[in-house]
Amino acid sequence: MTTNTGHLIGYARVSTDDQEAQLQHEALTEAGCARIFTDKASGKNTDRPELTAALDYARPGDTLCVWKLDRFARSLIDLVTLVDSLAARGIGFRVLTGALASIDPNTPDGRLMLQVVGAMAEFERSLIKDRTRAGLEAAKAQGRTGGRPAVMDADKLAAAKARKANGESVTAIAKALGVSRATLYRALRASE
Repeated sequence: MTTNTGHLIGYARVSTDDQEAQLQHEALTEAGCARIFTDKASGKNTDRPELTAALDYARPGDTLCVWKLDRFARSLIDLVTLVDSLAARGIGFRVLTGALASIDPNTPDGRLMLQVVGAMAEFERSLIKDRTRAGLEAAKAQGRTGGRPAVMDADKLAAAKARKANGESVTAIAKALGVSRATLYRALRASE
C-alpha cells in the first residue's frame, strides 16, 4: 500500500485492556513492523510519550504503521496534522484495519481523502463552537451563568472571617466549613 522502501514502524495504543495490545502487536508484527511503540493512555490523553518516541525514531523512507486510526489520532484534525508532519519529513503512514485502511494517504488520491475528512472535521468543530456560543449567550440573557456554583457563599465567608478574627487556624476553619484551604485563602483574599 505504501511506496516507501524504509522500515515499517508500529505504533499501538491501549487504554487498559492488555488483550487489545496483544491483538495490535500481532497485527503490526504480521505487517512487518521492525519495532513497535506502545502507549497506555486514553484517547483524550495528550501525553503519549511512546508516540513521540516513534515519531523521533522514524527516518525518511520509513512508514509509521497503526492498527486502526482511533489508536493513533485523538481527532480527525489531529490525524491530518500528524500525517502532514510525517509527509513533510518523508515518512509514510499506513493503517491496517478500519477507516482509511484501503486508502494510502501517501498518494495524491489518499491525501485528497484525508484533506476532505479533515475539512469536514474543522467544519464540524466550528459548528459546535457556534452552537455553544449561542447557547451561552441565550443562557446569559435568561440570567443563568455557567460553571460550578461557588463553594464559598456570603454566610460562609462571614463565618470564616469571624473565626479567623478569634485566632482559629485556617486549617480548622476550612475543615469546619467543608472547603479546602486554597478555597478559603482565595475567598479571604478576594474579600479584602
